[in-house]
Amino acid sequence: MPAPGTAWYCWDMEHSSGFLALVTEARGRVKECGIADVQARLARGERFHFVDVREDNEFAVDHARGAQHIGRGVIERDIERLIPDKGAPIVLYCGGGFRSALAADNLQKMGYTNVISMDGGMRAWRAAGYEIEAGAGGGGKG
Repeated sequence: MPAPGTAWYCWDMEHSSGFLALVTEARGRVKECGIADVQARLARGERFHFVDVREDNEFAVDHARGAQHIGRGVIERDIERLIPDKGAPIVLYCGGGFRSALAADNLQKMGYTNVISMDGGMRAWRAAGYEIEAGAGGGGKG
C-alpha cells in the first residue's frame, strides 16, 4: 500500500513490454549499484552527486537524505547547467531502478562518463530503513 501522498502509479504497476525492453537495453549499457553500495559511499563521506530522477510529486513526499532532485522529464535538458563536469561521479535513483537506468543511459550518450544507476531505487532505500527526508509535500521519516 502506498504511503499517503505517494503517486499512485509508482506502486504495483505492471510495466508494458516495450518499456521493459527499453530498460533491459539501457541496463546492458550502464553501470548499476545496490542501495548498500550507495549507503556505504555516503557513510565514508565520498563526494558524488546523488540525484533523484523521480517526478516532482514523488520527490515532494520524501527522498533519500542529501539527494538533489532533477526529474527524469528534464534531466537531459538541465544536467549540463547543473552538473557541467562530465567526469563527475553521479548516482541516479528513481522508484525502483528503471527510470534511473534510462536516465543514466542518456547521460552517457551526452558524454557523462561516471554515471551509475541505483538498482532498487527509493522503494529499496525505504525498505532498508536508510535515512530519508520529507519533502515539501510531507511524509517520510527523517
